[in-house]
Amino acid sequence: MALHDDIRLLSTVPLFQGLNEDQLRLLSFGAERRALLAGMTLFREKSPAECAYVVASGQIELLSHAKNGKTRSEGKVGPGTLLSELALITLVERKYTAQAVEDSEVIRIPRPLFQRLMEEYPDVAAMVEDRIRDNIQGLVSELTKLRSVFG
Repeated sequence: MALHDDIRLLSTVPLFQGLNEDQLRLLSFGAERRALLAGMTLFREKSPAECAYVVASGQIELLSHAKNGKTRSEGKVGPGTLLSELALITLVERKYTAQAVEDSEVIRIPRPLFQRLMEEYPDVAAMVEDRIRDNIQGLVSELTKLRSVFG
């Protein structure tokens, strides 16, 4: 795919919405495309996450492994989905195993690339901080609702 196609795709990802053309170009130029054949594993649950992935084409299934050894599907995601968002900021473990359902492509965004973007564009760092704070507040709100229902 051409650079402008990657820029267009990245501009649809919620975390990257609001980035200007130069910022998206920096991300796109430094990112790497990876092709996955159906059945291939992109990453495994509990492995260290040093990068995030944006699904460019195809479909990826997210799997979790229970302590009893059973595997459970947590859902399938398609183009425009950002996997392992927090890996762009800090070292985290993968929450799921990600496996291609069909031939797929992803865009790999390494943490150092994203950190460079935030260093060169401090407004991006502020925007990301706000979005992460909003996401955490949303999670807390959902947990509070669940606690009131089941508590």
